[in-house]
Amino acid sequence: MLKQSLKNIEGNILCDETQLTEIFFSGCKTPEVMAQKRVGVEFEKLPVCKKNLKAATYPKVARFLNSLKNNQLQWTDGVYENNALLGLKSDNGVITLEPGSQTELSLRPVSSINSVYKILKSYNKITAQIAEEQGIIWLGCGIQPVSTYGNINIIPKKRYEYMTKYLPTVAKRPLVMMRETAGIQASFDYANEEDAMKKFSFALKLSPFISAAFANSPIRNGRLTKFKSNRAASWLETDNDRCGLVSSKVFSGDFSFEQYAQILLDVPMIFIERVINGVKTAIRVENLTFRQFMKQGYEGFSAQKDDWETHLSLYFPDVRFKSYIEIRNHDNQRENLICAVPALWKGLLYNDNAMSAVLDILKGFTYFDFEYVRRKTPSCGLDMKIKGIAVADIVKEIVDISYQSLKEYKQDEEKYLESFKEYIGKGLTPADVIIKKYNNEWRGDLFKFADYCSLE
Repeated sequence: MLKQSLKNIEGNILCDETQLTEIFFSGCKTPEVMAQKRVGVEFEKLPVCKKNLKAATYPKVARFLNSLKNNQLQWTDGVYENNALLGLKSDNGVITLEPGSQTELSLRPVSSINSVYKILKSYNKITAQIAEEQGIIWLGCGIQPVSTYGNINIIPKKRYEYMTKYLPTVAKRPLVMMRETAGIQASFDYANEEDAMKKFSFALKLSPFISAAFANSPIRNGRLTKFKSNRAASWLETDNDRCGLVSSKVFSGDFSFEQYAQILLDVPMIFIERVINGVKTAIRVENLTFRQFMKQGYEGFSAQKDDWETHLSLYFPDVRFKSYIEIRNHDNQRENLICAVPALWKGLLYNDNAMSAVLDILKGFTYFDFEYVRRKTPSCGLDMKIKGIAVADIVKEIVDISYQSLKEYKQDEEKYLESFKEYIGKGLTPADVIIKKYNNEWRGDLFKFADYCSLE
């Protein structure tokens, strides 16, 4: 076992719990930055083999990354682990691989959804062209349509090896989440702790409704399933210690950075990282919460700030903090709805009047009501009621509020909600459209489904 002499190669020792909130306070932005209404986007998509729609393997996706690196000047720097190519960097952001070789494009924060749209459109076009030459197509849906986790190997990354060993010991379907699914995440700035808490509570209340509205993964294992969002279903059975709506305390209106840190202190750890002989190495941590780690260390290692940041990244609630607010639980979408995700949230989170109007709609609901919607989302999508009120009607009002707010921003961003408004106006999710087409005009043909969802 690695000894004490190696423990301080990088990072600083965590001496007390007051240090844990430093990362959250470091995210507080100036009025000048807040005025930009910035949005960060993380966009995952699914690689499948064109000939049979099975998940593309890591060697195939690694060849794709090499081709992209060699043919496109903006993607010049590779991201490696033990000489395995696991991503690429550019001025706009970073491409990384998720456990099942899903690609994730993480964009740097920008002030315009128009910029997000242009970058994603160019990215999808370039990646589709290169992948086509290698027999790969990219799908804009929330889960692999044919291959299941047992037939999808994880990429050669220690982080995912340890997650693969740990998560199945605490839940039934974490490997579905890790290897099969793809989503869209959106991140937003906050001015101070009060503003952060306001947005955090708001986003957690709203997230079950928005997740339901973007349900887009009804086909899994080669057939139509009972779920409209198989992706959301897998998250319900991934790890109750680190997933979901964080805590009922958030919904009480009295929450803080410190309380968020206190919750994470009691979440079991999975691994830490140290630089050993010049190489960043993951080290499995077993049967220990972060609170215990801070008090007693582990195998000669003391807790460091980098360990806390790693621990934060291994906490997977529907909305979470780092140095920004990250809203996580949306199925990936076809091209016409990708930007609807960040646009919808931008129209709400940067407009106090819009937030107040939405909260007025939700004021009669409790934490348990929001949890009810979250748990019904996989099977129902929008086709459910809460306290006698149709969830589709609630979402329609919310989307209208965001649409009007975006018009007030005068950046021509409301157009990214127009296709989404059409769905919601009919009480439909993207999954409902797929289900109808699958049962009728497609006659169960998965290749027609793939053509419909293809990102080009």
